[in-house]
Amino acid sequence: MTAPSPRPRIDTGQAHPARVYDWLLGGKDNYPVDEAVGEKLPPEVRIGALQNRAFMKRAAAHLAGLGVDQFLDIGAGIPTAPNLHQIVQRIAPSAKVVYTDNDPIVLRHAEALLVSSPEGATDYLQADVREPEVILEHARTVLDFGRPIGLSLIALMHFVADEQDPYGIVATLVSALPSGSHLVLSHASNDIFPEVAERVTEQYARSGMTLALRSREETVRFIEGLEPVDPGLVTAPEWFREQPAPQPEPSGMYAVVARVP
Repeated sequence: MTAPSPRPRIDTGQAHPARVYDWLLGGKDNYPVDEAVGEKLPPEVRIGALQNRAFMKRAAAHLAGLGVDQFLDIGAGIPTAPNLHQIVQRIAPSAKVVYTDNDPIVLRHAEALLVSSPEGATDYLQADVREPEVILEHARTVLDFGRPIGLSLIALMHFVADEQDPYGIVATLVSALPSGSHLVLSHASNDIFPEVAERVTEQYARSGMTLALRSREETVRFIEGLEPVDPGLVTAPEWFREQPAPQPEPSGMYAVVARVP
């Protein structure tokens, strides 16, 4: 009998983006080192995290309403109800969702909390977006790549530096998707509130985390060759489909949903 693989070690002495994000959302599944980072960030960052989460919920529900019932959520983060599968399975109970993150603590929580509806399925892979082929290989064992898929890259690619080929990574992932699939992407900006962006980047760097905030022009490059869904690339609070957007609120987070032609 083969012994089970050892669980990956959780480094409680090093802050991790998924756990800092959990703290920003008011979660409890983080460590003092993550809280220390969060407390030093400008208040706009916590507001942005909440705006980003709300965008994810609207975008996921919109795609499920279009009939998309397969999702690949990379950089899923620590489960925070409602999770993506809960949102889409309320609309399409048989929906399948593959979650991916590179933090071992996410895997531990995913095993306990990311439980599918009886008709659908959820699956979890510990992997890094910088290895897109590894993610795609696993996703193909759960999802049908002959039918439309929703690819979720929420608040993720700004943790991939330019020298790590962020655009090539997204292109690799998108190129594997069939026509009618959608990319759901949000990305922190460096040109809406440049002074805040500089402070945030410096704080993450002091904590050992790379942060590559990008301009609107740079963010648009992620959806080259795709068909943006109205209202296109906007700030997270401005992205509304089923109802008019409320009174505009400041946000340093870009958001977009784009269709694979």
